[in-house]
Amino acid sequence: MKPLVLVGLLLVANDDRAVSHVLNRVAFGARPGDVERVRAIGIDRYIDLQLHPERIPDRRIGDGYDSVPTPSPLRRRPVPTPSPDSSPLELAQEKVLRAVYGERQLQEVLTDFWFNHFNVDARKGPDRLMVAEYERDTIRPHVLGKFRDLLEATAKSPAMLFYLDNWLSADPNADRVRHGSDTGPTPVGPQRPQRQRGLNENYARELMELHTLGVDAGYTQMDVTEVARCFTGWTIDRPRENGPFRFAPRQHDPGRKVVLGHVIKAGGGESDGERVLDILANHPSTARFIATKLVRRFVSDTPPPPLVDRAAKRFRDTGGDLREVMRTILTSPEFLSPDAYGAKMKTPFEFVVSALRATGADVTDALPIARALQQLGMPLYQCQPPTGYKDTADAWLNTGALVERMNFAVRLATGKLPGTSLAVDQSPDDLAVRLGGPEFQRR
Repeated sequence: MKPLVLVGLLLVANDDRAVSHVLNRVAFGARPGDVERVRAIGIDRYIDLQLHPERIPDRRIGDGYDSVPTPSPLRRRPVPTPSPDSSPLELAQEKVLRAVYGERQLQEVLTDFWFNHFNVDARKGPDRLMVAEYERDTIRPHVLGKFRDLLEATAKSPAMLFYLDNWLSADPNADRVRHGSDTGPTPVGPQRPQRQRGLNENYARELMELHTLGVDAGYTQMDVTEVARCFTGWTIDRPRENGPFRFAPRQHDPGRKVVLGHVIKAGGGESDGERVLDILANHPSTARFIATKLVRRFVSDTPPPPLVDRAAKRFRDTGGDLREVMRTILTSPEFLSPDAYGAKMKTPFEFVVSALRATGADVTDALPIARALQQLGMPLYQCQPPTGYKDTADAWLNTGALVERMNFAVRLATGKLPGTSLAVDQSPDDLAVRLGGPEFQRR
């Protein structure tokens, strides 16, 4: 009976406020005409389509980073393809354009969410050369797949291996760590990392605290050390040349390990790390931690416990199927409740993109927008701590930040934001007040 009741809720919740709420959470806000289109097909149909981005033609963006988008009347230039040499500012421009023009909005929202969850900082040495591939090939393809696959993809990503120093982690009891075929040449230049032989626990700690179990899951320092031992030898081939993941047997600690009570037999090699990923991905604390973060992102800064319980159960029942977890959240009474409308403070990225979408902006140069995000305190791909940017109001609600947002709104509305023109027939002063006002700051 419950599914029928739920469908009824979705079908009757197609008033403009409900539609705007869905577009502010599932998407980065409404573009002109979006409310009418979603109302016409129904919220339930819109959500189902967004959960299957492969079914949505993306005429402005294309099917992937390597596709050449077809220019539209709203935008005369295709979204550029990121290259390994792209700077953080160039990558930020491309991210903004995909968020503004992409039809597969939930995929864009989730790519932003999961990149932040598995954060890396493009300013750390060679990570600048790895971040475009990291978002394109590691994060984006897995955002609606199995969490275990996403977890392994990040664990083997050169960007993550370098960011959290696991590429240097080695068995401290090994006779020697080869510099050549096992680990590749050492990067050169002013940001050359200091190679230190021995066990590095950075990745092991963040893997459990930030990526899977959460800080209060009851693991010990011994678990951190044992996990670090399991991941010795997970390194980068030719890091100076932006090489791929490589397992280096001579760096690996071959001994017996015990992780969260699970015995990992000696001699497992690369499979030691894979066994750890299995243990963590299937742990009940991981289901709850991931469910809590997703409910916080899509529903409320204070996640409703009953919805967290249901989302965590769905995670466990489906083996970490993120599409089904998202379906549970987005079709829930808590998500569709009027109490959730406007309950979330937009991050600077969400604010800027939603303003561009609301005005039907035609962006021919996204560099001023990327720089505006720096001024708003959220330079993309440049968050230093592995925690990523916060997704709660306390991080962004202060007088200085609101003034900067108002300044951006005025520049956009009055045509003083270089490289951007509007397709909205409104008074610039009225538009600036609306975009900079407290209601538009929330989603």
